[in-house]
Amino acid sequence: MKLDTVFTSTLTFNSTTPYHQSTWQVIQSYVQLTKPRIILLLLITMAASMEMAAKGHVAPWLLLIALVSGACAAGAANTINCLYDRDIDFAMERTRHRPLPSGRIQPHHALLFAIALTLISFTLLAVFANLLSASLAMVGILVYVLVYTHWLKRHHSQNIVIGGAAGAIPPLVGWAAITGDLSWAAWCLFAIVFLWTPPHFWALAMMIQDDYAKVNVPMLPVVAGNETTTRQIFAYTLILIPVTLLLAYPLHVMNLLYPIVALVLGGIFVHKAWLLMQFPSNLELARALFKYSILYIMLLSIGIIIDCLPITSDIFNTIS
Repeated sequence: MKLDTVFTSTLTFNSTTPYHQSTWQVIQSYVQLTKPRIILLLLITMAASMEMAAKGHVAPWLLLIALVSGACAAGAANTINCLYDRDIDFAMERTRHRPLPSGRIQPHHALLFAIALTLISFTLLAVFANLLSASLAMVGILVYVLVYTHWLKRHHSQNIVIGGAAGAIPPLVGWAAITGDLSWAAWCLFAIVFLWTPPHFWALAMMIQDDYAKVNVPMLPVVAGNETTTRQIFAYTLILIPVTLLLAYPLHVMNLLYPIVALVLGGIFVHKAWLLMQFPSNLELARALFKYSILYIMLLSIGIIIDCLPITSDIFNTIS
C-alpha cells in the first residue's frame, strides 16, 4: 500500500450496511482506535522519567498535562497505524473487529481524529512545558508512522527493533518536559524501553505468526522461525538487565531500592526467556513471557517512581 492511499482510498471490504451506534459506542470506537492498553505502558515510562528528572518533586499539574499530551501523541500514532493497516487488520482474525476494518469508523474521520490529537499534544507541551518536549512527541509520531508502519513493518524482519524506537521516546518527552534538555539518564531510559520492545513484541508475534504469515508481514517468527526468534529474545533480555542497572551506577540517579527491583524483575525475565529458548515451539511459554514483559516494564517504572519519592530518599539517607 502506498502512503497516499492512507488518505485517499476507501475500504472495499467493509460491509455496506451502516453501523448504528449510540454515542457511548462511538466514543468507545474512537478510544479503541488509540490502542489504550499500549498507551498505558507508554505513560508509565513517561511518568517514571518525569519523577526521576524532578527527583520526586513533579508539579501535579505538569504531570497531568504531560500525561494527557503523551496519551494524545500515542493515540494519534496508533490511529494512523490502524488507518494504514486496515487492509491487513481485516484479514487477521485478531484485528478484523477493530473500528476501521469493521466499518464502525470511516477512514477520513479517523484521519481527522489523529490530526486533532496531534495538535492537542503539541500545543499542550509547547505552551505548558517546552518546545523540546513537544518536538520529541512529534518525532515519536513520525518514527512510528513513517519508519515502522510505512517503511519497516511490511518489508523487514527487524521491523520491531528499529521501529520500536518510537515507543522509547515517551521517557525522553517526560524528561525534557521537566528539565528542558536530555541527559545520559534520559537516554538510558530510552535504551531500556528500546531493548525491552523486541522480547515483548516477538513473544506476541510467535503466538499469532500464522496471522502475520497470511498477510505477508515478515515478523521474525514468520521469516526465521521460532528457534531463531527465541535466541534473539534471550539475547535482548540479557542485554537489557545491565542497561537497567546503569541508572544506579555509574549514573547515580537512583537509590538502593531501584537496583534491587531491577535485578529481581530482570532475573525473572531472563529465566522466562531461557525457558522459551529451550522449548521454542511451546506457545504457552511465549504467552507467559509476553504477559510478564508487560508486568516487567510496569513494575520497573513503578520502582523508579517509588525510589524517587522524597520519603524513600530520606529513608536511604538515614540508613547510609
